[in-house]
Amino acid sequence: MKNRLKVLRAERDWTQADLAHELEVSRQTIIAIEKEKFDPSLPLAFKAARLFGLSIEDIFQDELPF
Repeated sequence: MKNRLKVLRAERDWTQADLAHELEVSRQTIIAIEKEKFDPSLPLAFKAARLFGLSIEDIFQDELPF
């Protein structure tokens, strides 16, 4: 799943540790999501969307065709 977490994080001058703290996950989780090795759970996706004031679809994009 493609995502914009790294860009959104950089726009706020946050480290991966800062974002991990805000989302209450480990830094390793942020690394894995940013590298698209791990898809966030739905609750985590909602939490990220609320944190950045965006919709889930504005942050995470499904790569599968319909």
